[in-house]
Amino acid sequence: MDIQKELENRILVIDGAMGTMIQRHKLEEADYRGTRFANWHSDVKGNNDLLCITQPEIIIGIHLQYLEAGADIIETNTFSSTTIAQADYDMQSLAHELNVAAAKCAKEAIKRYHEKTGNKEPKFVAGAIGPLNKTLSLSPDVNNPGFRAVTFDEVVEAYTEQIDGLVTGGVDILLIETIFDTLNAKAAIFAAKQYFKKKKQNPLPIMISGTITDASGRTLSGQTLEAFYISVMHAQPLSVGLNCALGAKEMRGHIEELSQIATCFTSAYPNAGLPNAMGEYDEQPHETAHFLEDWAKEGFVNIVGGCCGTTPDHIKHIADHVKKIAPRKRPQVVTQLEETN
Repeated sequence: MDIQKELENRILVIDGAMGTMIQRHKLEEADYRGTRFANWHSDVKGNNDLLCITQPEIIIGIHLQYLEAGADIIETNTFSSTTIAQADYDMQSLAHELNVAAAKCAKEAIKRYHEKTGNKEPKFVAGAIGPLNKTLSLSPDVNNPGFRAVTFDEVVEAYTEQIDGLVTGGVDILLIETIFDTLNAKAAIFAAKQYFKKKKQNPLPIMISGTITDASGRTLSGQTLEAFYISVMHAQPLSVGLNCALGAKEMRGHIEELSQIATCFTSAYPNAGLPNAMGEYDEQPHETAHFLEDWAKEGFVNIVGGCCGTTPDHIKHIADHVKKIAPRKRPQVVTQLEETN
């Protein structure tokens, strides 16, 4: 399977929200614990990544729904599967196992999809690497702006362990996503590059997706979109894009800008609009699909999908709307030497 070749020929669809789908199961503390963690010393409800171990059939089922809806790329349920993030539940020791289990859940879903449908079209597993709950660029202490709760080396170590678990589990792509602090993302990129170099393996493609947090067009740590792109382009990513924080309506201008400066493929998976007063998402599948169809027709995107609040219904509408539209053509880069000649 060659995802680069697929992207040259068509717009690929990435899946929707994992958390939104997990919420539909209305799981309680005992469900999260399962048998293995029945006597765990702290609450684990809300640790969605743990479900890859304790409730794998639920996670496989969610992946399968997205595949049946038309997703070409499914993300592992590993947004918080690092030692740093799992410290909230005192489950640091499980980080590697969580990533292996999550990757296997996604691979199993693809296997079942192919067996069920008889369709052998390529499907890809993206190992989801989240932004962490600690940041390298911002202080958590308003009285001490120079303080950092974590070091670069600690972040690299945590991401290296996660990457090893994802690769061991069999992912096809690494997806560094929901980036609000580019320094954290650079640590993840460094970890990936070093990991494959030390293992003497061919590196997996890397997808990078940032998040613009408000109308200013900046990340939470203050970077403009162009600065963000320049900061990560050394990774030679398969794609750079945006996800989360904004709905498609608010994200459009940023995606248009990115499509004009990125020499790699571009991706966009917005939320289902902005949350209402209750924190819920009201944007209907056909509404989200309309926005993304417009972006596709304008030549802004190569990969589309959904983030918070989106469901298999959203992904089905998106897939149906973009399947006959040609993918964005990457701009040709002219070097200074070529200009002078």
